[in-house]
Amino acid sequence: MLIGELARRSGVSPRLLRYYEQQGLLGAGRGPNGYRTYDDEAVTTVRQIRALLAAGLSTTVIRTVLPCAEGEEPELEPCPELVATLRRELAAMDESIASMRRTRAALAGYVPPDD
Repeated sequence: MLIGELARRSGVSPRLLRYYEQQGLLGAGRGPNGYRTYDDEAVTTVRQIRALLAAGLSTTVIRTVLPCAEGEEPELEPCPELVATLRRELAAMDESIASMRRTRAALAGYVPPDD
């Protein structure tokens, strides 16, 4: 299928599909006319990418996790370094949350109490 059809079927703009390709997340062939072509599995791949992005993963991490993805949800099948990668991401998110809580507490200290 051409990029327009993939965009329609996946709900993602052609520009974003090209970005996913640049990031090494989505493969495309080339037709004789030079247009990008995708197989039917590309729709599932795009949905997997969207779900993993929604889970807070970067495209760099998704590139390493995507080969372990099964189905549109996706479910992640254990594969080398997957668990370690996800644990690192969780630890980084936990640190970000803790930092934001400290910053929020400091800011809240400047707000006078309601009467």
